[in-house]
Order: sequence, then C-alpha cells, then structure tokens
Amino acid sequence: MSEHPLPARGVISTPPAHARLGLVAIFGATFFELVGYFMLTPLLLLRLKDAGESTALAGLFAASGWLGIFLMVPFASAVTRRLGRRPTLWLSALIPTLATAVFALSPALPLWFALKLVAGMASGLRWVLAEAIVAEFAPPAQRGRYVGLFETLVGATFVLGPLMLAWVGPQSDTALWIAFACMAIGLAWSLLIPRVPPVADAHDARVGLAGVWHALAAHPLIMTVGFVGGFFESGLTSILPLYGLALGLGAVLAALLVSASGLGSALMMLPAGVLADRMADHPRARWGDARAARLTLMRLCAWVTLAGTLLIPFVAGQPWLAAPVAFVWGGAGGCLYTLAMIDIGSREQGITLVNSTAVLVMSYTLGGVLAPALGAAALQWAPVLGFPALLVGVAALGVWLLRRPEP
Repeated sequence: MSEHPLPARGVISTPPAHARLGLVAIFGATFFELVGYFMLTPLLLLRLKDAGESTALAGLFAASGWLGIFLMVPFASAVTRRLGRRPTLWLSALIPTLATAVFALSPALPLWFALKLVAGMASGLRWVLAEAIVAEFAPPAQRGRYVGLFETLVGATFVLGPLMLAWVGPQSDTALWIAFACMAIGLAWSLLIPRVPPVADAHDARVGLAGVWHALAAHPLIMTVGFVGGFFESGLTSILPLYGLALGLGAVLAALLVSASGLGSALMMLPAGVLADRMADHPRARWGDARAARLTLMRLCAWVTLAGTLLIPFVAGQPWLAAPVAFVWGGAGGCLYTLAMIDIGSREQGITLVNSTAVLVMSYTLGGVLAPALGAAALQWAPVLGFPALLVGVAALGVWLLRRPEP
C-alpha cells in the first residue's frame, strides 16, 4: 500500500501497490486479536462469578464493552482522518493488548469496568476500519470473495476462542496469559501493515455524527440490511438456548442451537461473496449491473430469512426443525451483512467508506442488542404467538424495505 497520486473524487480506484500484503496483515491481526478476545470475555465473566459477584453485575460488565463500541463507532471517521488509517489500526490493536495485561495483573473491579469500556471503544474502531480497508483494497473482480473470506474468518474466532478457553481451563491463570499472547500476536501482525495511501476525501469528507448521518441519508438500505442481519445472526444466537428450552429440548441440545446458527454463518458468507462476484460479471448481464446483482442476492437472503421464521409454528411439534431453522437464521443474516459490506466497498472509498461502514456496524449492533431483549420477553410472556410474530415482523420488514433499490 505504497504512496500513489490521489484518485479523482467519486472514482473507485484499483487497489494500490502492496494491497495484498496489507490484506494478509489485516486478516492475520484480526484473527489473533479476536481469538484472544473471545477467550477473554467469557473468562472474565467466569472470574467475576467465582469472586461472588452477582449475575446482574457480570452482565453490566459484558455490556460495558458494547457500550464502548456504540460510543466510538460514530466517530471512527474522525479518528481515522486525524491519525491516518495505519496508525489508527495500530492504536486499536494496542489498547486491548494492554488492557488484557492489566486484567491479568489487577483484580480491581472499577479498573476492570474502565478497561472493558476503553477496550470496547478500540474494538469498535478496529471493527469499522478493518472492514472498510478489506472492502476497499480487495481486487475489484474478487471483492466478494475477499470480504466473504474475511467475515468467515471473523466468524471462526467466535468458536475457536471459547474452545481454547475450554481446552486450557477457565480456572487456570495460564488462560489469561494465552489470551494476552493472542492479542500481542495480533498487534505484531498489525505492525506489518504497509503504508496506506492518503484518501481523496481526506479533507472535505464529513466526519463524526455528521458523516454518519450523511451516509445513512444517502444509503438507507445499509441500515435495513445491517439491522436485519444483526437481529438474526448475532441477536437471536444469544437466546437460542432459551428457545430450545422452551421447545422442551435438554440443556445440551438447546445450547447446540448456537452452534447451528454459527455454522450457518460460517459456511454461507464466503459462497455469498463468490456468488456476488460471479453474478456481477455475468457475460450477458443477466442480473443487471453489479449493484443490481448484489441487491438481488440481498432480497433472496431476506426472503430466506422470512421463510425460516414461517417454520416456527411447525417447530413446536417437530423440535428437530429448530437446528435447521437456526442454521438458516445465522446463514442468511451473515450473508446480508457480507453483501452490504461488498456493496459499499464497491462504490465508496476513504473516509466516506468508513462512514458507511460505521452505519452498517451500528445498525447491525442495534439488531444484535434488540433481538435478545425483545425475544426473551416474547418467549417469557407470549411464547406461542408473541415470539413467532416478532421474528416474522422483523423478517417481513426486511423483505418490504428491500423491495425496491435505493434512489
């Protein structure tokens, strides 16, 4: 990613020199950092419970990380413009690494809360910037493949981190230091990111809340796709064990519904990206231009999500259907997010792309937060009608909003 003349405004340039090295570095850094993160988060929660802290306090501790993400994401473009893309990636890798070391050295609870918040802010910054750079610097004809591969890699860390924790043992002090080592390796990979070229809109693009609002007003489709994807991929996953128990499944089978959803997400995102590339390059333009092809796939994913929710009434009588339905929710939700990232990466770059990515991340996170809150309430108070109605309503909303392209 060496220096090169700035591209003209509104023109999506080809990837700069050394882009492949930069992509490899970002892939490696993200993989190790997230493996460490998904080891660390459940480990710290277990440590809090072992120390006699209440479940409510442990929940607040976990939520403080998400709060940090919410606080930082709208300002990712402002930080990026001030520091530059490569230094911002370095900073976002350094902060969680240092925080993990302090978690290992100090048991002070107020310090833990403060560090969790700050580390969450760094994670939100990295989330937005890494997604944007992967989409921008992937080869144009293979953008779907690269973005899909990146999302699959991220999904794999959801599984590998907890598995490593279970292998080492959450009671072992070694687990914290292994998580720190993963974070440190991720930081080292971040330092391998080559020099990133300046962006054409570095001085005139809107940043902060104004930039995010401008991106949302220009492309409301991002908000729709992100929310529905987050609701079904991330949000529902967290309450699938409760849904399984409500169906009468045992604790083990209910917990395995989470694996079914994660498997759907991990297996479907890369094929969706490859299919987006192939449909966009169809020799007879059967699906229209590249944008129309991606929109066709988004609509298909939205309809698949709706079809999965319509099976819920049958699941009560055939509990074995719960796993395939969870697979569909995870796969279709993950594909919606992936296709949206491919879409904005294909038509934007620089700070403008960071703003649009921030909108996608915020809407995805909003769906991820609302799904467990509303879904758990529906399962408790109206499991027969309320829970299916909620899910069908959200899925139908996605289908309806995707019925026509953006102006």
